[in-house]
Amino acid sequence: MGAKNHGVVMPDANKEHTLNQLVGAAFGAAGQRCMALSTAVFVGESKDWMPDLIERAKKLKVNAGDQPGADLGPLITAEAKQRVHDLVQSGVDQGAKLELDGRNIVVSGFEKGNFVGPTVLSHVQPNMRCYTEEIFGPVLVALAVDTLDEAVDLINNNPYGNGTAIFTTSGATARKFQNDIDVGQVGINVPIPVPLPMFSFTGSRASFRGDTNFYGKQGINFYTQVKTITQLWRTEDVAHSKAATVMPTMK
Repeated sequence: MGAKNHGVVMPDANKEHTLNQLVGAAFGAAGQRCMALSTAVFVGESKDWMPDLIERAKKLKVNAGDQPGADLGPLITAEAKQRVHDLVQSGVDQGAKLELDGRNIVVSGFEKGNFVGPTVLSHVQPNMRCYTEEIFGPVLVALAVDTLDEAVDLINNNPYGNGTAIFTTSGATARKFQNDIDVGQVGINVPIPVPLPMFSFTGSRASFRGDTNFYGKQGINFYTQVKTITQLWRTEDVAHSKAATVMPTMK
């Protein structure tokens, strides 16, 4: 199991909203959540927004989680930190462009902490290890395609199906995306489409095991023991006599 959640950025999207949502969803919780938006798919001219995204990522404050103003804290273990480092380096070695490198960050007062700052890799290809594996750290990998159809094919060819999002101001584009995409949880201008508890958490494909999702209606079904009653009633068994209102007598 795992996740590789994609955010598709259309050229007609609200730029300010989209970039803020991408940065928050990619780097919040230091990327250590199954619904982190770890992959950006820029469609057409939206790839030119990369410098603005980088500037927003640079402004995030890395510090211990209990410190005022911290935007993202440390990774959970030293091993997790090393794994993130290795996956970032694998991307560089395979030809990705390191737009922002957070591997060498040092946090004052927590010099031995497991910190990794916001990191962005562009020019990523689907065969690269940084794309095929869930990084689970504050790393955003970015790919560029020419059309929405290419973006949909890219996502559908990825084995994971936990969540995805599209950023657009076109209702027609959003409708096409939600119909064509093979992912269990879809956000329209919502970067982390985790449903409210009355709905089910519907990750799919390699992001899901079993046959019933948790909480919501499917969660109720999971905790429900089904009972089946089989009965037989015959017409001739129906009693047609009237109710007796007198004292019974022997005949």
